[in-house]
Amino acid sequence: MNEWEFGLLEEKTGLDSVRVFGIELKPCDRVRLWPKAGGDIFDLALTGKVAIIEAIEQDYESKVHFAVVVDDDPGKDMGMLRQPGHRFFFSPEEVEPLALDS
Repeated sequence: MNEWEFGLLEEKTGLDSVRVFGIELKPCDRVRLWPKAGGDIFDLALTGKVAIIEAIEQDYESKVHFAVVVDDDPGKDMGMLRQPGHRFFFSPEEVEPLALDS
């Protein structure tokens, strides 16, 4: 892959919203995390936690991922600044939309 082709991949923009269980989710919405079975230790630790959607991204195979920051993470501010270790990625099937007033 040459530099020009790599540049085209990097130009991919995030999505504005995605529908999950009939509800439109967008950045700053809150969700509950329900990772699929067979994940890693972070999936076990994050099961049932409430998080804020920081971004909605699409990978190079067009799969959608929610970049989330967990509400009770002491480094939450770092996650909102896109720092590694404080943002986690989940598929639409792994998040439950929360009511707007929660």
